[in-house]
Amino acid sequence: HVQLAESGGGLVQPGGSLRLSCAASGQIFTLYRMGWYRQAPGKQREMVALLFTRDGSTTYADSVKGRFTVSRDVAENTWFLQLNRLKPRDTAVYFCNAFISIILGDNGMDYWGKGTLVNVSS
Repeated sequence: HVQLAESGGGLVQPGGSLRLSCAASGQIFTLYRMGWYRQAPGKQREMVALLFTRDGSTTYADSVKGRFTVSRDVAENTWFLQLNRLKPRDTAVYFCNAFISIILGDNGMDYWGKGTLVNVSS
């Protein structure tokens, strides 16, 4: 059983910064991809940033390029989202996500955290 747990959300003023963390625990054979999604009130969940563990490549939503950075702790099943130059439109619940196989030969599946609220307001 795999669990993802986020931390680091909160209230921040426009232009400020936050760092979100996500820790994966449980039976993990291979962690193929890790990342972050967000869902603003009344909107659909959208991809924010992804990191592919095979080659370390990353991809970002256009709206956050140059402001957000996804990274990982190689020694631990932990990854981060650094949010800089935050804007009110970044206000959303942020969910960590990972594509994980739990045993050899398992095709893998997506796992989700419960979400952490980032509120950008003056």
